[in-house]
Amino acid sequence: MEENNDIQNRKRTFMSEALIRFEHFGFQYLAQAEPTLKDINLTIRKGEKILIAGPSGCGKSTLGNCLNGLIPFSYKGEMTGSLTIAGKETRSMSIFELSKRVGTVLQDSDGQFIGLTVAEDIAFALENDCVGRDELHSRVEEVAGIVDLQGHLSHAPGELSGGQKQRVSIAGVMVDDVEIFLFDEPLANLDPATGKQAMELIDEIRERTGACVIIIEHRLEDVLHRNVDRIVLMQNGCITADLSSDEMLSTDLLKQAGVREPLYLTALKYAGVKISAAHRPSNIQKMTLSEEERRAVRDWYRNTETTALPAPDTDFLRIRDLDFAYDNGFTALQNINLQIRKGELLAIVGRNGAGKSTLSKVICGFEKPTRGTLEILDRDGYCDLSNRSIKERADHIGYVMQNPNQMICKTMIFDEVALGLRTRGVAENVVKEKVEKALKICGLYAFRNWPVSALSFGQKKRVTIASILVLDPDMVILDEPTAGQDFRHYTEIMEFLRSLNEAGYTIVMITHDMHLMLEYAQRAVVFCDGNILADDTSANILTDPDLVKRASLKETSLYDLALLCDIDDPGSFVQHFIDYDREVRG
Repeated sequence: MEENNDIQNRKRTFMSEALIRFEHFGFQYLAQAEPTLKDINLTIRKGEKILIAGPSGCGKSTLGNCLNGLIPFSYKGEMTGSLTIAGKETRSMSIFELSKRVGTVLQDSDGQFIGLTVAEDIAFALENDCVGRDELHSRVEEVAGIVDLQGHLSHAPGELSGGQKQRVSIAGVMVDDVEIFLFDEPLANLDPATGKQAMELIDEIRERTGACVIIIEHRLEDVLHRNVDRIVLMQNGCITADLSSDEMLSTDLLKQAGVREPLYLTALKYAGVKISAAHRPSNIQKMTLSEEERRAVRDWYRNTETTALPAPDTDFLRIRDLDFAYDNGFTALQNINLQIRKGELLAIVGRNGAGKSTLSKVICGFEKPTRGTLEILDRDGYCDLSNRSIKERADHIGYVMQNPNQMICKTMIFDEVALGLRTRGVAENVVKEKVEKALKICGLYAFRNWPVSALSFGQKKRVTIASILVLDPDMVILDEPTAGQDFRHYTEIMEFLRSLNEAGYTIVMITHDMHLMLEYAQRAVVFCDGNILADDTSANILTDPDLVKRASLKETSLYDLALLCDIDDPGSFVQHFIDYDREVRG
């Protein structure tokens, strides 16, 4: 017992040492009329794990870029106040010095790779330091073991899954023994199970190295799978709150800032439960509720009425006995039988590499199936798509890719969104009207005359969505439509997609976001290893532990709340919440 107390005391002493200190710090980009960061006062200690949250444009990424040296070395502007790391002003440090203290893992892992193989990429920093061959090999193998990449060292980074790519990025900064790990939206492109593993890996790295961890992320509930010491909330370039996770979640500050709170807290509030820090609300697994509070949840579930949405019953796209294999022989889809109904909002879910994106490419004509048929409902009934060109399919089906950089081909934002209309010979006055409407919907109207290169990854994503929505197709397939979006833009995009759906458009979403699936999808199809595992309501899927495990999904926290409150039918409870929440927000 005394030994454990000594360890805890040493840990508290270690964490009391200030590592990062912002004092009345501000930053204004050269191209901006107003400062992006204003009077920032923040101290981060050695070994701390901090979550920085806030709406898009609040300054989170700019704050991170001030720490890792991208500001002022890549993005020019005026700094005011003081920013020190380990007592040294960053103004007096070179980008090389900062890189030795701060390791950054980007949201888009593809933009971080240097080497042709995983081993080369991990070794990059060591090679720059002229580390000897034997030591270099030893350290690369050691770090690869920590992040579970021993069997992939000879692979090209592009051959890996999203989660494996992120592990390569983490290994590339771990190998340099940095004091600070900065993660910029680490969950944006990961499936739920991989995202959960990423949070566990980040926690393990923190325990192994004693490094300070700073996470910038929109998916608050997923980050809180593992405890964070503090949540720093930003708005309009300022820090508006700096509290422990339990203290923050017992307030309405997140909601007021436009940051999504965990769903189980929303459900508790609907039931009239007043949340306090004493409930330990940051993690549903550790949360404590009195019997009276659990009864309040049961009463809310049983006594409130909801109306379920009617299910469409006319098929728009019929897929029968579909197989697809790549040129290297890998079979990505096997015996797919699926009907996508006219006017429905469908989610396709599953782990990275399960076949979800491959199916969409086959539907759009980018890839040809090995076997099977696809039929679409046209004016004259159902017609075979096998002889339809990509252009002919695009008149009916729009496709928004997961990686916006693979879609964008114009320099300016307006021209990119207008490209499809101009290619079709639409009059310029109509082009202007349609493009401006789409940009407003996607929150990009203010940037209409900007170059695409000036946008963040999430903003580029919205450009690609706008470029498809402007064409008014019958069905839109969106691969991760809300990746990298804050709650406000997520809601704007999804409410617009829902309005299209209510107007009769068919919407198909390939997503890793279980919240999106629950809130908006009338039906969900689960893929695993190229097969369809399930075709059911979102609520039923996310309350089936065996299915969740097989498909690398993540049980909704509403399921855990139902169990905590002794509700016999968790699936029905989750569906009740979805219907009730839709009516309240509507």
